[in-house]
Amino acid sequence: VQLQASGGGLVQTGGSLRLSCAASGRTFRSMPMGWFRQAPGKEREFVAWINDNGFRRNYADAVKYRFTASRDNAKNMGYLQMNNLTVEDTAVYFCALQSPSKSYNYWGQGTQVTVSS
Repeated sequence: VQLQASGGGLVQTGGSLRLSCAASGRTFRSMPMGWFRQAPGKEREFVAWINDNGFRRNYADAVKYRFTASRDNAKNMGYLQMNNLTVEDTAVYFCALQSPSKSYNYWGQGTQVTVSS
């Protein structure tokens, strides 16, 4: 499975972005997806999780009620809608697929999100 994240960019505080994650392979629809981010000088952190059929989601407290994870299994696509962005959301965002062992074995290359004040 290969993942390609896109949709990052420069946005002002309070703005919105939608990240996309394109997956290859037929196993996408059977794998939960996670979103992570890494800010400069910081460790990578969990952002959001969505199960294989899209009916269950979890979010980090820092993004809850502002970010929404979704997926379209027919298109092999995952999405992260980010609203009311703040400077603290500036980071490289990664999508990843979770294997049955609960580890994230497949990662996209990351897309930069920069929020200006």
